[in-house]
Amino acid sequence: MTVPLGGIPLSDHADVYAALADAGFTDLWTSEVAGSDAFTPLTLAAAWSRRLRLGTAIAPVFTRGPGLLAMTAAALADAAPGRFQLGIGASSPVVVGDWNAVEFTEPYQRSRDMLRFLRAALAGELVDGAFETFSVRRFRLERPPAVPPQVLLAALRPGMLRLAAAEADGVILNWLAAADVPTALAEVKTDKPDFDVVARIFVCPTDDADHARRIGRRMIAAYLTVPAYADFHRWLGRGEVLTPMWRAWSSGDRKGALAAIPDEVVDDLIVHGSPADCRAKVEAYVAAGITVPAMALLPTHTLDSGDVPAILELLSALGR
Repeated sequence: MTVPLGGIPLSDHADVYAALADAGFTDLWTSEVAGSDAFTPLTLAAAWSRRLRLGTAIAPVFTRGPGLLAMTAAALADAAPGRFQLGIGASSPVVVGDWNAVEFTEPYQRSRDMLRFLRAALAGELVDGAFETFSVRRFRLERPPAVPPQVLLAALRPGMLRLAAAEADGVILNWLAAADVPTALAEVKTDKPDFDVVARIFVCPTDDADHARRIGRRMIAAYLTVPAYADFHRWLGRGEVLTPMWRAWSSGDRKGALAAIPDEVVDDLIVHGSPADCRAKVEAYVAAGITVPAMALLPTHTLDSGDVPAILELLSALGR
């Protein structure tokens, strides 16, 4: 499950984590956009629960320096030995440039260099030298974790997918349908026995299809107009069906962009329905090759209610 949940203060998430573990969830995954940072919710989980694996999906490779990212990951790995996976990725020009005042250039090279640096640094090695996108002078962790975390790479298209297969411990996918998974995994050729394939799956657990599609359209318009995601969906074969949305968006017609998104695209990319329906649709991702299906809950009347017992009951129903 992706945490923290909206509508519940982070300080009240001990009950959420316990309910998720009791319901059969195995992992907590975080994102880092403009809400909570990727590490604080997992640090609390490390203290509050010893049953759950923890992962970031993702920590951007631009917004922290190499040493700081290594120290932050090492501290969490020390707090939850053997339970933490570090997911990194390029993020986007908005998050990196507009919100964090860092130049978003050469995302493939920066991701590759940070991946190589982190694997060495988290193993306790002295890192001293120039990478293509940054240089590090004589850095060694003072507290290297006893169990170095696996480092996973977020990837969309062939170049980054192949890099993840060659040099990371797993790959993180995002914004794809279950039917798209084989296309992505065809680029991930690896014989690593513990290679994880993580996918963030957007889930709106409600029988109100109009509500789910309304929320889904807003998210699709916000995300799939980002150039990297637009290129991803062209590669997946949705260029023709999404072109009307892209044209309307680029002209400033936000309402027209939303209206141009067909129901079938929303239904492919957003899991919705009863908890049982949602579980079945998530299981389709697993059948296609996903090893870690990380649900991300979208707003529903229950989740927006602030009624913590009702929310915990919904989590239990999703996990049964």
